[in-house]
Amino acid sequence: MAFGYVGWGRRRLVNSLDMAVTIEEMPAEDKVQALVQLLRTRSYEEIRQRMYDNPPGSAWWVACKTELDIRNGEQMAAALSATARVLEKLKGSTQHFEQLAETLHESTKEVGAQMASTKEAGRRLEVAVYVGIGITLVQLFNLIFVVFGKK
Repeated sequence: MAFGYVGWGRRRLVNSLDMAVTIEEMPAEDKVQALVQLLRTRSYEEIRQRMYDNPPGSAWWVACKTELDIRNGEQMAAALSATARVLEKLKGSTQHFEQLAETLHESTKEVGAQMASTKEAGRRLEVAVYVGIGITLVQLFNLIFVVFGKK
């Protein structure tokens, strides 16, 4: 399985079976950069396994650590971007809920005022009913006196 040419200066072919063998004569920085480029297409599991298989500080270990750091940084950047988008949506939702709460508060105050005016109207109606009953009783007594007064 060939991965193409990797490296600077003289071009070298790096393949998955003998990766470490073909880049041994490169300078350390170039070696790490070439290995990082090679690891770009590899899975997390393979990179972690190669890292554990090599001693800390070796070119493979540094390349694996660098690649994992790069990937983790990319994931953190993507997560941060997604978090920022969610935060903006939450701010918009919060503002909308605050507006709805204010509208509900105003509506509740209006309903309270309507209830107070309805209560007052009920009191006036109660007085009017008592007055009507009183007038009816007065007229009934008046009618009784008129009817029984003629006899």
